[in-house]
Amino acid sequence: MADEPTIYPTITYLAAMAAASTSTGAAAMAVRGRRNMLAQTLASRRLPEGVAEPGERVPDALAPEVMPFIRAADEVEPFNPRVAFLCRKYAYKKVQRMDPSSIQRGVRQFKTYMSLKLDQDDTQFLVNDAKEIQRFYKHYCDNLIRTSQRTNFDELARYYQVASALYEVLKDVTNNKVDSEVMKCAKVVEEKSGHFRSYKYNIVPLNFPGSSEAVLELPEIKSSIDAIRNTDGLPKPHMSSMHREGKSIRDLLDWLSLAFGFQNSNVQNQRENMILLLANISTRTSGQEGLPLVDTVNDLGEKIFGNYESWCNYLHLSSRIMINYDGALKKQQLMLLHIGLYLLIWGEASNVRFMPECLCYIFHHMANQLNEMVEENYFQPPPGFEEEGSFLKVVIEPIYKVLQKESQRSKGGTAGHSAWRNYDDLNEQFWSEKCFMKLGWPWDLRADFFHQAGRTTRKPKTNFVEVRTFLHLFRSFNRMWVFFILAFQAMLIISWSSSGSLSGIADVTVFRSVLSVFITAALLNFIKVTLDICLTIQAWGNMEWTQIIRYLLKFFVAIGWIIILPVTYSSSIKNPSGAGKLLNSWTRNWYNQSVYNVAIVIYMGPNILAALLFLLPQLQNVMERSNSRAFILLMWWIQPRLYVARGMHENILSIFKYVFFWVVLLTCKLAFSFYVEISPMIDPTKFILNQVVGNYEWHEVFPFLPHNLGVVITIWAPIVLVYFMDAQIWYAIFSTVFGGVSGALSHVGEIRTLGMLRVRFKSMPDAFRKCHVATHKEQALDVRSFFCVWNSFINSLREEDFISDREKDILMAPSSSNNLSVVPWPPFLLASKVPTALHMAMTSKEGDVHELIEKIKLDKDRYNAVIECYESLTNIVVSLLLDYNDKKIIHDIGNIVQNSMENNTLLEDLEMAEIGKVSNTLAKLLQLLKSEPTDGSTERKIVNALQDFMEIITRDFMKDGHGISKDENERKQSFTNLNMKVIKEAVWREQVVRLHLLLTMKDSAMDVPTNLDARRRITFFANSLFMKMPRAPQVHDMISFSVLTPYYNEEVLYSSHELNRKNEDGISILFYLQKIYPDEWKNFLERIGVDSDNEEEVTGCMDDIRIWASYRGQTLARTVRGMMYYRQALELQCYEDMKNNQDLGGDKFARSKAVADIKFTYVVACQLYGMHKASKDSRERGLYDNILNLMLTYPALRIAYIDEKEEPLPNGKLEKHYYSVLVKGDDEEIYRIKLPGKPTEVGEGKPNNQNHAIIFTRGEALQAIDMNQDNYLEEAFKMRNLLEEFLIKHGKSKPTILGVREHIFTGSVSSLAWFMSNQETSFVTIGQRVLANPLKVRFHYGHPDVFDRIFHITRGGISKASKVINLSEDIFAGFNSTLRRGNVTHHEYIQLGKGRDVGMNQISNFEAKVANGNGEQTLCRDVYRLGHRFDFYRMLSMYFTTVGFYFNSMVAVLTVYVFLYGRLYLVLSGLEKSILQDSRIKNIKPFENALATQSVFQLGTLLILPMIMEVGLEKGFGKALAEFVMMQLQLAPMFFTFHLGTKTHYYGRTILHGGAKYRATGRGFVVRHAKFAENYRMYSRSHFVKALELLILLVVYLAYGSSYRSSSLYVYVTISMWFLVFCWLFAPFVFNPSCFEWHKTVDDWTDWWKWMNNRGGIGLAPEQSWEAWWVSEHEHLKSGTIRSLLLELILSLRLLIYQYGIVYHLHIVHENKSFMIYALSWLVIAIALVSLKVVSLGREKFVTKFQLVFRILKGIVFIILISLMVLLFVGFDLAVSDVGASILAFIPTGWFILLIAQLCGPLFQRLVIEPLRVLCCSCCPGGACRGPCCAKFRQRSGAVLHKIGPWDSIREMARMYEYTMGILIFLPIAVLSWFPFMSEFQTRLLFNQAFSRGLQISRILAGQDGRGAKRE
Repeated sequence: MADEPTIYPTITYLAAMAAASTSTGAAAMAVRGRRNMLAQTLASRRLPEGVAEPGERVPDALAPEVMPFIRAADEVEPFNPRVAFLCRKYAYKKVQRMDPSSIQRGVRQFKTYMSLKLDQDDTQFLVNDAKEIQRFYKHYCDNLIRTSQRTNFDELARYYQVASALYEVLKDVTNNKVDSEVMKCAKVVEEKSGHFRSYKYNIVPLNFPGSSEAVLELPEIKSSIDAIRNTDGLPKPHMSSMHREGKSIRDLLDWLSLAFGFQNSNVQNQRENMILLLANISTRTSGQEGLPLVDTVNDLGEKIFGNYESWCNYLHLSSRIMINYDGALKKQQLMLLHIGLYLLIWGEASNVRFMPECLCYIFHHMANQLNEMVEENYFQPPPGFEEEGSFLKVVIEPIYKVLQKESQRSKGGTAGHSAWRNYDDLNEQFWSEKCFMKLGWPWDLRADFFHQAGRTTRKPKTNFVEVRTFLHLFRSFNRMWVFFILAFQAMLIISWSSSGSLSGIADVTVFRSVLSVFITAALLNFIKVTLDICLTIQAWGNMEWTQIIRYLLKFFVAIGWIIILPVTYSSSIKNPSGAGKLLNSWTRNWYNQSVYNVAIVIYMGPNILAALLFLLPQLQNVMERSNSRAFILLMWWIQPRLYVARGMHENILSIFKYVFFWVVLLTCKLAFSFYVEISPMIDPTKFILNQVVGNYEWHEVFPFLPHNLGVVITIWAPIVLVYFMDAQIWYAIFSTVFGGVSGALSHVGEIRTLGMLRVRFKSMPDAFRKCHVATHKEQALDVRSFFCVWNSFINSLREEDFISDREKDILMAPSSSNNLSVVPWPPFLLASKVPTALHMAMTSKEGDVHELIEKIKLDKDRYNAVIECYESLTNIVVSLLLDYNDKKIIHDIGNIVQNSMENNTLLEDLEMAEIGKVSNTLAKLLQLLKSEPTDGSTERKIVNALQDFMEIITRDFMKDGHGISKDENERKQSFTNLNMKVIKEAVWREQVVRLHLLLTMKDSAMDVPTNLDARRRITFFANSLFMKMPRAPQVHDMISFSVLTPYYNEEVLYSSHELNRKNEDGISILFYLQKIYPDEWKNFLERIGVDSDNEEEVTGCMDDIRIWASYRGQTLARTVRGMMYYRQALELQCYEDMKNNQDLGGDKFARSKAVADIKFTYVVACQLYGMHKASKDSRERGLYDNILNLMLTYPALRIAYIDEKEEPLPNGKLEKHYYSVLVKGDDEEIYRIKLPGKPTEVGEGKPNNQNHAIIFTRGEALQAIDMNQDNYLEEAFKMRNLLEEFLIKHGKSKPTILGVREHIFTGSVSSLAWFMSNQETSFVTIGQRVLANPLKVRFHYGHPDVFDRIFHITRGGISKASKVINLSEDIFAGFNSTLRRGNVTHHEYIQLGKGRDVGMNQISNFEAKVANGNGEQTLCRDVYRLGHRFDFYRMLSMYFTTVGFYFNSMVAVLTVYVFLYGRLYLVLSGLEKSILQDSRIKNIKPFENALATQSVFQLGTLLILPMIMEVGLEKGFGKALAEFVMMQLQLAPMFFTFHLGTKTHYYGRTILHGGAKYRATGRGFVVRHAKFAENYRMYSRSHFVKALELLILLVVYLAYGSSYRSSSLYVYVTISMWFLVFCWLFAPFVFNPSCFEWHKTVDDWTDWWKWMNNRGGIGLAPEQSWEAWWVSEHEHLKSGTIRSLLLELILSLRLLIYQYGIVYHLHIVHENKSFMIYALSWLVIAIALVSLKVVSLGREKFVTKFQLVFRILKGIVFIILISLMVLLFVGFDLAVSDVGASILAFIPTGWFILLIAQLCGPLFQRLVIEPLRVLCCSCCPGGACRGPCCAKFRQRSGAVLHKIGPWDSIREMARMYEYTMGILIFLPIAVLSWFPFMSEFQTRLLFNQAFSRGLQISRILAGQDGRGAKRE
């Protein structure tokens, strides 16, 4: 038996093994080496191909018992195959014992595999097995014990696991007759392995002897550990308490744990967190001699206690961080104690982390107790804190129970916000000194803050009440509304003057009239103050008395001003009339105008003062932040005193920039409004007012309305709406212009093509050096350093299959250029240079040497390429030869060529005509050299090729070279002794490949790479190097950071079943991806070494295919791979740093990994991971397995999850307990921290998921990443630069959130995905660029922003979590950061990937979710405070970029309604005919221009403008124009118009009724056809009903009116409205795959008809029955307020105008205008309803038993109705046209009846049932009873209400309407489906050409003839 090599496999050993293997094995290993890391992990955990189903795992039931032995076998097999065989044999025996009958799933397959493997490996072995395994085990243990001090923890743990498994096998083989020496070894190993089994660590293995982790050798880590281990001088705990807890005090955190009862896991977690914080900060701070961390500790303390110190100052408290000791070491110790205390409180606070000032309160009291113990030098835990876990029980649980109770009051978010207290309400109670008196310490559980048993009274809100009303928009942004209203009034007055121009303001009378705007301002101020009182009165119970007095004083002062200003104004008018005359009679002799002027000055005093302070922002900041009582009193009147929103004003330069933006914008907007909208309307308005009231064609309700005011209101209402809305359009224009200019100045898009890349590539190393060299070490980073990064980037592109092998070779730079005299640039820069030079040489004439060289030198790259080829060829050949004489020949040839060059006789000495033959021969030789050796004949071929090459050189090319290569003797031939080992060297092979490329590339390689994504990434990376970015420090000195990804239940990896499952069209996801990404699929197959034509081989690589497909979807695996690029980049950069730093010795690779460990952490918050682990559901179990595979693939990945366990109570009952758990590796648990309850029950799910996991993050920065995002290696290299932004002031302060741009990677999936991609791209680039600079209002939008972690964890976290109100949780992090004086910036030199929704229904759900979120933001306190505390211009910026955009979208739609209903009023009343047809006013151009403005909003122009600008910047304006045209051809306006309706519907409904909720959009590939019924359910209320209402409006208006038929602009406006109707009705079907296929249409109709006719019932889902859906659609009304229900009722009255107007135009009424006509029309409605009720009752009574009676009844009803119709035709002159007109009249009335019926139930419940219940309930006065008595009352009252009401008839009437709507919508679809080309056209419209063609071909091949897959 050969001697055994070293036990532990190394890279060198594996390489040797590969070299020694057979050719087939080598090829297989090469292919395996190119597999994805995750694919290798999957393969290692699965059965081999051919044994079981492809990709099947080792059975779960066997894995824990069997896998240790299989892993041991794999580990030792390279060193002793026999021992590996014995391990597998023992594993087989264990399986046989565990499941002898193979009952469990997968066991039989596993046994089959094992038996085959054992038969294959069971060869004859001469040595006894027992002796052999004992000898091997002893040798293994000796090596393990000897090398354990030099091995890191993870490797040791693995080796000890192998040793344990080997010993168990050994005992089995020897029948427990083990040699004594072996037993001694086993005992030692067992002792040491026990430590590994019990000890768990995350990053830093503290307190574990025996491992030599590189991270522990870092000096900063050592210093940090030493600092927190210094417990000298602290009072010692009693030994009894230490024994009771079973703890020893090793450091300050252990001491704190004993003092306050913190959990052990929390202590371990925060110990590591604190060590890493200290270590990382210390790399950038200086220390004192002997105290290296003194500045570090002070710096960390300032950051952590910044909010606490501010809170103390605000409440005029003395800080408890009082370190009154002289010694620096003692000060450091005490500061670390306080830091540790805060971190331990924060780490165990659970949901209370969302309440930062509550944490300050807790810390304040606990720090006081800590100080007392230290000062008294006596250790005594406070009462109640003696045991572990007591802090959670005593401090956190009571607050959590309050949160839980309030969450229950919210009724799942359906209750009004004013009915319960959210996180903000509870936290803001700690903004008052009252909390100390009310709550005490420890908590006084009798306080009103807590919930006592038996008390159910509602607790008051704190400082703010979120009431559902649109008035919040006026209240929050009242300054903007006042400005626009006053400006409108002033422009109206000036336009109304005789001159009608702006110069008219110089007229005294006009000017005096303009001054009346101050009266309007006073009135608006009164409204605002009244709203303040009305909307906050429910919070007065918790409000400071000073604030209540302020509200009341403001109210009385506002009343005073609305009296004083009108009185003084009337006194200034010489000839008053009307009200002015009356007021003037009161004021008697007050005719002096100066009185009014004085009043104005006094009234404007506070505003003038605010304007002065606006110009002095620093002074204003000081005044607002000051806690001096004098300043507080001074600021008291201006704004209520709050802890947040103080001192947010920017510096003067930033103010100047955004003021300039808005001054220019407002000037243009007001000028447009004045000259285009208002002034031209004045003369027609005056004419209308002076006209006699027209003749009405109906019974006018207000016949004496003077001056035709109804007409004036009708024509001015749309103008006014557009006036308030069009500022949004102006903002879109100006933000586009400013963003474009800013982007150009920032160098965005300077390199956007491969041509531009080539031009600037040589300057990239210098640009790279400038931004990537350490600031403190001015060491030039040469081209090699840049090439190292560049090659890593290109390699990553190849691994991701964006480029092929050849493209990779062309793009790669050489890794070594030591033997070359020129810089070897990548081949794509040198393409065709050498062939061109060869052609020049071939065609050169003898004697023209100088001319030839000069020609070649004209292109420097060409000259350098020639030099490089010559030198590389020499190096390659010399290194290939072993014989000295052969090398001498090469040397001689080189000398000859050198002499020819020096003597200018190159053309005389060499036959240049033969150089082509030389080149071809050399290319053949190089081709052989770069190919993989497969057998012994390869060397012979290389020898022959080399001899051919040398012969051509010496005989043909060199004129006198015949004697150079003579053989020494006839037996020894030249060039036969070759060094074949060099062929396997990577660097040498790289030279060969490069030389071959330079010789053979005859094209320019302008199309390399061909993949568009690869081009985009290369050009962006190149361009970013020339953009302004901070210089990167060394990795050792960089800011540390973490990445946190919340994950719920989405896809991790696509399974093979999901990929191959075909939809009804026969299309699988895999087929879809192959057609969408054909080049990437081809590159993938090339990478794994599989022939695309061999289907069996392709199918055998399903693991790799799964990963390839998953990396093209929105999966967690893609996100994890992308984020782990950070670690890869840091390791590489750290290694490069150490290579450049000659002072550092030791293992650079291990040190670089250690530095990467402490600089980067990645935590995925897998909320349901524990449930998935325990689940028996195949999908959930698959999710668990895939996440586990990710952890095995990426050892640095950490998974945090919420674990739920049932634990027994002393009384025997079970109680659920919840834990935050962190795991790593093979599901190894690291920390388990008990929670006070289930965190996701209290608030929104995602922010709570983030919050529970944030305690496991590390570092000073935190990047929030969603699980549909991606990252790129080249961008990860720039993370150091980005993090340096935290140290640079941007404006007034350093950033707290760094915004990062995104690339939307789903844009190529479909046309809809492209629209969303462009829309999102414009927002994350040009949109956020403008928001950050100049507007300074960028927030956090759920994108990959980087947070200042310490700033945010001490101020409430990275999101807010209150139920419903914080639905858009991400933006509230930005709000919170800004309110707390944070600074949010945006940076475009780095980007990450993000996926977006790609299907119509997915996108609609997303838009609905965002609109819901904006509706809730409108009501929230954060928006109110920002709107009030921002200066006027930042307030405008915030409004138009947040809730204002959605409100203006709604106004745009409302404008259409107002216009059409106004036209309807004029047409049906006859006023249009009698007044507006006058030639003097017939063409009201400004009116139509204003409505055309609405259509600009409607068609998505606001979104398209920024798109065009950004695409123009980044791709060129020609490309932007082409994309714009293409978007129009793919119906982008239809898409944007449709989603205008989505925004309007959900935003309005949320504010009125609530109903905001998280909507799962799904992130899959949309190749599925949505059923008609599904689309109908989704869009019926949001689009279809509204569109049909507009359709009836347009039809009625066109049928009865004709006043504007001659106006071309009117045609444009009307077309836009018809287009709106068309989009809202048919866009869901146009963008629905396969919607126009006939068989799908038939199926859809059948499905919809079945759904409509399915009667509702208990338990039926809305998807199963129309009745169930109809009930669910009106659920929001049940939670609506009386106010919102009454508003709905008032709005529904509009539908009565149709019937009222049309009945007077019927032929049957003979122009009778009596009101009786309208009354009689209701008789028709009554007859219809009675008929419907009769049929409904008949169906209920007779349909089951008396079917014939029911038919007779229906027949009688039908005959009566027909008889009535005949009577009307014959007796009353009813015309056929009257029937159509009546249908138009009565359809809206019927819908009105339905709306009223739907509203009556909730209104009756609120106004009658609830008051009666309160009166009748005796058990719980106050109306808060939830007992059985009230439940029974509700049930009975509901039953009575149902019986007495005509609800069945209403439901049947609604069903009839739904039938009608469905048929009207379905009919055009059915007609178009008849035409076969429509389906192909739609597919081309939705998808790219490759998929469209593939879809048709697949159908033909499947024999489906376009009918889709065979249906079962």
